[in-house]
Amino acid sequence: MAKIFCIANQKGGVGKTTTTVNLAAGLAQIGQRVLVVDLDPQGNATMGSGVDKRALPLTVYDVLLGSASVAEARRPSEKAGYDVLGANRELAGAEVELVELEQRDKRLKAALAVVDASYDFVLIDCPPSLSLLTLNGLCSAHGVIVPMQCEYFALEGLSDLVNTIKQVHANLNRDLQIIGLLRVMYDPRITLQAQVSDQLKAHFDDKVFNTVIPRNVRLAEAPSYGLPGVVFDPASKGAQAFVDFAREMVERIRGM
Repeated sequence: MAKIFCIANQKGGVGKTTTTVNLAAGLAQIGQRVLVVDLDPQGNATMGSGVDKRALPLTVYDVLLGSASVAEARRPSEKAGYDVLGANRELAGAEVELVELEQRDKRLKAALAVVDASYDFVLIDCPPSLSLLTLNGLCSAHGVIVPMQCEYFALEGLSDLVNTIKQVHANLNRDLQIIGLLRVMYDPRITLQAQVSDQLKAHFDDKVFNTVIPRNVRLAEAPSYGLPGVVFDPASKGAQAFVDFAREMVERIRGM
C-alpha cells in the first residue's frame, strides 16, 4: 500500500517543489516506487522532473475532473526514476469546475486509490494557498511533510498550517497528521537560523527530521536543466542531504 504525503506550507518560496522532486529522486535511488503529483498550476514539479508541461496530453486536471485515470495521465521522469502526474496552467480553472462536482475534496483520493498497489510513496506538491486543490491533497494524504526555513516569519506561517491540518483531520481526513518538519536552505553560520532551529527542536521534538538540507547552489541550478538536484549533481551537499532524508523517511514510515 502506498504511503501518500503532501509537501505543504502556506508560505511561498520555502522550497516545497525542490523538496518534492529531490525526495522523490532520493527515494527512487534507494529502490522505492514513487509517484509525484503536481497540484500547482505553475507546474514547477512537472518541469523540474524533466517532463514538458506544455506537451502533456493529459494532466492532473483531467484526473480531478474524471476524464482520465492516473494510469493514463502519468508520465515517467526518465532520468530521475519516478512517475509524474503533471500539471500546467489548465489546472487553475479546476477550482471553479470542482465546486459543482460531488465529493469535490475527495476526487484525488479516489483516483489515487486505483494505483495504490503500484507505488511505495506518493508525494503531492501543493500550492501555497489553501484552495480546493490543496484540500484534495490533504484529504488524500496519510501525512504532511513541512519544509521550512529557519526564520522568524516561517514560525508564524507554521502555526497557520498546523491549525489547517487540525481542521482537516477533525472534519475530512482522520488519517492526516504532521509527519515532520524539514529544515531547508539552512546556513549554520547565521545565528538566527541556529536559534530558530533550536526552537523548533524544543517545541516539536521528534516531529523535526534529523536531516537538515543546506543552502546549496547546485539544488537551485538543477530545475533549469529539468532535473532534481539529486540527479543533476549527486556529489553536491544538497543532493546527499536529500538522499539521507529519503532514508530517514523510509525508516520513519516503518515506525508508523
